[in-house]
Amino acid sequence: MKELTAQQIEKYDRLKKSLADMGSVAVAFSGGVDSTFLLKTAHDVLHDHCIAVTAVSCSFPERERKEAQEFCKTEGIRQLICESEELNIDGFSQNPPNRCYICKKELFGKMKALAEKEGIACVAEGSNIDDEGDYRPGLQAVKELGIQSPLRAAGLYKEDIRALSRTFGLPTWDKPSFACLSSRFVYGETITREKLHMVDAAEQLLLDLGCHQVRVRIHGSLARIEVLPEEFPLVLEEKNRSRIIEAMRDLGFAYVTMDLIGYRTGSMNKTLPVK
Repeated sequence: MKELTAQQIEKYDRLKKSLADMGSVAVAFSGGVDSTFLLKTAHDVLHDHCIAVTAVSCSFPERERKEAQEFCKTEGIRQLICESEELNIDGFSQNPPNRCYICKKELFGKMKALAEKEGIACVAEGSNIDDEGDYRPGLQAVKELGIQSPLRAAGLYKEDIRALSRTFGLPTWDKPSFACLSSRFVYGETITREKLHMVDAAEQLLLDLGCHQVRVRIHGSLARIEVLPEEFPLVLEEKNRSRIIEAMRDLGFAYVTMDLIGYRTGSMNKTLPVK
């Protein structure tokens, strides 16, 4: 196992101190790499003064919800469920460029109210330093609502978080990155429950075939598949290719394409004007 660097240990100590200073915290917990590491550290530091709050909606796959619940059960962490149906939020389904801001403003507002009801001093979310390098309108809502971002404050990058997670035996240390299913829609395309289901089922198909990091971006009736370049042959293998085409058409896609660049975060942001 690769040893941690002195800098990573220093960042981890900085994180623990900031969490201790909070006194009590509700961690926005999705079950992903970042929020799992944050929740585990916060619980180690604050014990019963730390709770997990998981938002559930049609843009959050059932497999992710189950993994989040299983982790909390295994670690003995109290978990609360926050119902957050984004499609009911004014302006969200129209999918404007600030969609993430609209969602996070509503979601973290609910989490703050829930934390106050439980007598918890702070709400924390799991963004890291790498998130500052892309278009992340949701971080504006974080700032406006006074939500804490301990991982960013400690100077932690995704690479640091994975290394620390591996050292501490967290099952998510090598988990593929995930974002809500609404991020698969080109800006301006209406988000519906039916299309969210199409994307979820399409991505589950690719995962079942053995792909590790996948996105199925939706452009009207066209599905644009993003996988890691080294997994192109897996997708293009004749039997898999035929299965993918048939399944995608059954889901409602008229056209199926594979992105030759491969998987990358925020690819829909390429359609936004450069500032």
